[in-house]
Amino acid sequence: MAETMRGLKRDRMVCEFTEADLGKKLCLMGWCQRQRDLGKLVFINLRDRSGLLQLVIDEDSPPGLLEKAQKVRSEYVLACEGVLRKRQDPNPEMKTGEYELHVSELRILSEAKTPPFYIEDGDVANDALRLEYRYLDLRRPKMQKNIIKRHEVSSFTRQWFSEHGFLDIETPTFIKSTPEGARDYLVPSRIFPGEFFALPQSPQIYKQLLMLAGFDRYMQLARCYRDEDLRADRQPEFTQLDLEMTFVTEEDIFRVMESYLSALFKEVLDVDLPLPFPRMTWEEAMCRYGSDKPDRRYGMEIHLINDLVLDSGFKVFSSAVEEGGIVGTLVVKGGSELKRRRLDELTRFAQDHGAKGLVWMSYEDPLRGSATKFLDEAFMASLAERCGGERGDLFLFIADEKYKALEILGRLRVELAQSLALIPDTWEPLWVVQFPMFEQDEETGRLAAAHHPFTMPLEDDYNNPDCEPLNWRANAYDLVLNGYELGSGSLRIYNSDLQAKIFELIGFTREEAKERFGFLLKAFDYGVPPHAGIALGLDRLVMLICACDNIREVIAFPKVQNSSCLMANCPSPVDEKQLQDLGIEIIKRPHDAQ
Repeated sequence: MAETMRGLKRDRMVCEFTEADLGKKLCLMGWCQRQRDLGKLVFINLRDRSGLLQLVIDEDSPPGLLEKAQKVRSEYVLACEGVLRKRQDPNPEMKTGEYELHVSELRILSEAKTPPFYIEDGDVANDALRLEYRYLDLRRPKMQKNIIKRHEVSSFTRQWFSEHGFLDIETPTFIKSTPEGARDYLVPSRIFPGEFFALPQSPQIYKQLLMLAGFDRYMQLARCYRDEDLRADRQPEFTQLDLEMTFVTEEDIFRVMESYLSALFKEVLDVDLPLPFPRMTWEEAMCRYGSDKPDRRYGMEIHLINDLVLDSGFKVFSSAVEEGGIVGTLVVKGGSELKRRRLDELTRFAQDHGAKGLVWMSYEDPLRGSATKFLDEAFMASLAERCGGERGDLFLFIADEKYKALEILGRLRVELAQSLALIPDTWEPLWVVQFPMFEQDEETGRLAAAHHPFTMPLEDDYNNPDCEPLNWRANAYDLVLNGYELGSGSLRIYNSDLQAKIFELIGFTREEAKERFGFLLKAFDYGVPPHAGIALGLDRLVMLICACDNIREVIAFPKVQNSSCLMANCPSPVDEKQLQDLGIEIIKRPHDAQ
């Protein structure tokens, strides 16, 4: 039968003691990490979030205590009293490896079944089992360190922004549905049958209203919700550092974010980020790296070689150029050593991402490659001079429509850097600026806002009658760190006429704009200050700080790929009475039965 804590009071965490506590009686509580029964001597590693400490129960312990200790199993919850002393055989692998507690009282507060996996770092169960038993997975030291680090980041963030004049203001969770790219999560209203709230994809409209209300500097660690397909750095519910400022330019946003991040990294990692962060236009990022979130920790930049290939006699290349496309190449230093099997894998990789094919040439003597009939020694020598190549290097070529080819080359670049272990353990922040203002739907030809419809276009573009809207650039900026989009923001439109023009360009009638954003447009009639903001993904930021490759590792209770929770087994059906109260009838779709 489980015992109680009556008469005992924990006076510290397992690892919270100093040399001055030697010889003192301590009261500790936690979980049994491991028990070793040596007959007349029992060792127990007691664990809490601070770490481990060895407990010792032997013949010198009070009567009956040794027998009780022999019954203890992994994950039993224990309370104990004893005297702290030096270990005769120190364990350098443990934070408290020079100490142990000689136990004089031991209570089993709660027994435990055998866990489905070991509660320790190293080899662990598959992800599905870990997430099903997330409360056990969270006991592992690595997971606890991640969650504690997240707490440190959140606490520092709130404190830093408060000290710099930002007000932490909550925005609503139940809002009007104003689709912003992803699907909304909808919440049915019982009071208004057939009508719905939405969960916010971001606090975008509300933080703009706070600027209009005169609060000047707003921040929030905001919960956001998007019904979209998941990936390693995306969850259906997530937290973002959201901020907005009035009477500012993008330079003010850059300065605030650089100051904050440099202070944060110094605080939590003792890392000095290089200041100021470099900047690059979206067009330059795409042409050099094939990505709008380039990882600049390694080289292997893309080289555009249309002028070199136009007269090469290689129709694959010349046709692409004549049709308005590009030919781009990557130089893999020392890549001539790659086996044919690996080259075939890279070809399939490129094709899986939309390439018609991959041309490769190994700059050896003699040349070796898939186009030696057309790309001769003279061509390769000119190419090597242009791209900084040398004998022993491998050249990979993609010929296609401009941005399609660039994106494929960008993916190849990342794949090669990872497989060849070219990525150093450094930090490379970057501002990517001047994104396209609009995207064009290939089927309908309609324009859509590339960022969101409240983004200010560059004045030089929208005031230029010869500049087509599709070529407008936006006052939008992304903060990139080591190949991840850490945050995104923009200057906001504060002119009603310009806002109406943007709505018109993306196909909203006046009535549709009023239906979707009427309360914002109404507010614009009462004096709007120039304002700008940015939102950083807190989960992604903590993931990078903790050196993880999936944001699930820094979220206490995450979802899996299909947005379900394996631990709570949700989403799940609800009672018919609840549906009746909401006026909802479930209609099975054909694919639901699969």
